[in-house]
Amino acid sequence: MKIVVISDEALKTELLAQGVSSTEEIVWLSLPEKVTGATCYLDLLFDYTEERINILQEISSGLTIVNSVNKTCNYLPKNFIRINGWPTFFNRPLIEAACINENLKAETETIFSFFNKSIEWVPDILGFISPRVISMIINEAYFTFQDKVTGKEEIDIAMKLGTRYPFGPFEWSEKIGIKEIYSLLSNLSTTHKRYEPSELLKQEAAK
Repeated sequence: MKIVVISDEALKTELLAQGVSSTEEIVWLSLPEKVTGATCYLDLLFDYTEERINILQEISSGLTIVNSVNKTCNYLPKNFIRINGWPTFFNRPLIEAACINENLKAETETIFSFFNKSIEWVPDILGFISPRVISMIINEAYFTFQDKVTGKEEIDIAMKLGTRYPFGPFEWSEKIGIKEIYSLLSNLSTTHKRYEPSELLKQEAAK
């Protein structure tokens, strides 16, 4: 089996956090390209553009796993699986994944077992589960800062000490990317106003 992984160094480190338990061949790329004999493509840098989807379809008709938190499988080809590959979340041994083709689940689980990670299949909803929760926490932290209750550093410290989270909300937003947080909240806010991004978060995402 030959697995092609499209990644940067940070996400590569997270993918390998639990080590590799197989001698399967792994090909590392920074951009998608045709690899002879590839069994699966894992695109951790997927940007959900029509161009990217077309390129992946051209180079592979087999299992294609993409990092897609802000969009669902509804607009993806049937051979695509989507995962939560946001920075810091991908470091865990459990990966959130969703699909509309049940026949691809077993192969996907096998692929991630090579990296000593297991799959938690969740409904194909916008934002998965963990990103939704963390994005809302980050948004509330921005509301708190916006209301001049206290500073960003103090909020981070309070949250880490009070909840044992690995990062404070502002630290987390930097690691994930404030634009990603804003994009998810904006998309979710079309379904319910509780997801409406704070004005300050919106301003920082626009920079």
